[in-house]
Amino acid sequence: MASTHGITYTPENITSSTTARPTLQNVVDTSKSAGVTAEEAIPYFSYVHLYWVDLANIRRCRIMPAEYFRELMRSRRPGVQIAKASLGLVYLMLAEGFSGRGEYLYTPDPRTMRVLRGVSAGDVLGVFGRFEEKDTRGRNGVEVALCPRTLLGRIIDEAKNAHATEFLVGFETEFIMLKSTNPVVPSNIHQWSSTSALLLGSPEANILTEIGDSLRASGIPLQLLHAEAAPGQYEVVTGPLSPLDAADTLIFTREIITHVAAKHGLHVTFAPRPFMNSTGSSTHAHVSVHSPKSTKIADGLSTHERAFLAGVLEHLPAVAAFTLPTYASYKRVADGSWSGGTYVSYGTENREAPVRLTNSASPSSRRFELRFIDGTANPHLALAAVLGSALVGIRDNLVLESQDCKEKSAAEMTGEERLAMGITKRLPLGVEEAAKNLRDDKVLTEVMGEDMVRAFLSVSKTLGEALRQETDEGAQLTRLVEFY
Repeated sequence: MASTHGITYTPENITSSTTARPTLQNVVDTSKSAGVTAEEAIPYFSYVHLYWVDLANIRRCRIMPAEYFRELMRSRRPGVQIAKASLGLVYLMLAEGFSGRGEYLYTPDPRTMRVLRGVSAGDVLGVFGRFEEKDTRGRNGVEVALCPRTLLGRIIDEAKNAHATEFLVGFETEFIMLKSTNPVVPSNIHQWSSTSALLLGSPEANILTEIGDSLRASGIPLQLLHAEAAPGQYEVVTGPLSPLDAADTLIFTREIITHVAAKHGLHVTFAPRPFMNSTGSSTHAHVSVHSPKSTKIADGLSTHERAFLAGVLEHLPAVAAFTLPTYASYKRVADGSWSGGTYVSYGTENREAPVRLTNSASPSSRRFELRFIDGTANPHLALAAVLGSALVGIRDNLVLESQDCKEKSAAEMTGEERLAMGITKRLPLGVEEAAKNLRDDKVLTEVMGEDMVRAFLSVSKTLGEALRQETDEGAQLTRLVEFY
């Protein structure tokens, strides 16, 4: 029997609803100067924040006076020059394969422009862009193989144009508020979803309320705020969007969370598991699959959903290099800790599987919760790896060999039981193993691009060295929570 609980989201109604976000044109339409162009409205704000996220998942930004940004956008080829080395920079260490030679043009994407609240003293305009070659005579024109947003956009376009498939993505953002990073001290101690974690007048309650107000004012589809289980840990849940918009919005969300907490004197970390005696933090992605070629039914997965799942599970050991990219990621991933476990599997409402199928009997709200992503992962690269693998499954009509672990988690089964369920792979148990899996997976390498895989693994190696250059565990933890 079908169960139609939950809000129905489709690519069509998401597209129409997101036009309500506070973009430049919305500002124009509601301003006293109605009738002016969006470009002319830019000076109504003092500053524009131009964001990008590098291969080590560091959020970076250039801040420009709004009047200068307007003139820049009127130029023949708008953009700001950024050293090519910036994508391989970890602290002041440069990953192998990068050098101080050359510049990219980082071109703002006007479609991403939105009014942001909570990241500055007043409202600012936030915008993303894409990296382009300054010299357009290259074999691929201006396209840069190492641009995470360009890569994700290409995969989304291929899914829609070649396979009539679209995805919607929503995120759970877990984070921990700290009084101190050296030593690492949480802002409070509380229980999961407890009201005592949000006492009226407490710093945490004030911060969470301001985070919620800022997200809503910024047009980000906030759904839930609540206390998580670890010391100082809270969660923000945002609703489904198209994948590129979802990744951009996740970065805006992290920016707002971080700035609002800092305003109140607390430091936020998205690190996977700062406290080994408690639960970890993740960035669970909720993904739904939509295609006119594949009708959703109540008593089972559609053909596209099965192929999506088959592709993700087939390449998950290599995908983990992008979604669990640091040594700290594997402090969270473990069997029996509600982190999704270590066996490549899926299960209906099973939080001990890397992929949880939720609302399985509701064609209108059924989705896959991907529990193998954490806050050290670049959102654009993580989604590119996941959706690229899924696209391979849809393109090649992969057969879903794994059975539903709805009655028992894979870690609770015997080896013979797992084999009978079609469960034959494990997630990597460390970052080095994940890197090897990626190098060995020729299909995923083709999807992501050889240049991207080579550069990412080089940055990952440098990042690992930088995060663990201290021998003392306490010093390593301080470095981790200050970096992420």
